[in-house]
Amino acid sequence: FRRNKGNPMTIPTTLLEMHQYSEEGYKSLIDYGAWRVAILRYIDELLPENISKMQRHNETDEVFVLLKGRCILFIGEGDERIAQIYAEDMKPLKLYNVKRSCWHTHTLSEGTIVLIVENRDTSLNNSPEIDLTPLQIASLEELTQNLWR
Repeated sequence: FRRNKGNPMTIPTTLLEMHQYSEEGYKSLIDYGAWRVAILRYIDELLPENISKMQRHNETDEVFVLLKGRCILFIGEGDERIAQIYAEDMKPLKLYNVKRSCWHTHTLSEGTIVLIVENRDTSLNNSPEIDLTPLQIASLEELTQNLWR
């Protein structure tokens, strides 16, 4: 048994790593082995009227956990084009697993924090984007208004 000679409350970083993120947008915090943990915070580009694309990950599922605030997860059904858009008003601390090759995006209220778990090699190389039509963008706005009245 060896005692910590410094502050007894300080755990060596070889045993425990701690991270936090307080800026806007997405930030990868931990990459280890095959996985990555990231934080997504409110950013203006994810307001419904500013969303112009959806993305999908061709090689992996992606998990979202709402920690604070409000987030709507938009799911696009279709392959080469999006035929239907669904909206899920996320509940805090519930895990949402977006399946591999499923189109998705989200909108966040101010102050929102979402935890993301994904494969470490998730990148633009294996995560194509698809442009939304003006009608689909209007649909995102309408879905948001209906859920967040």
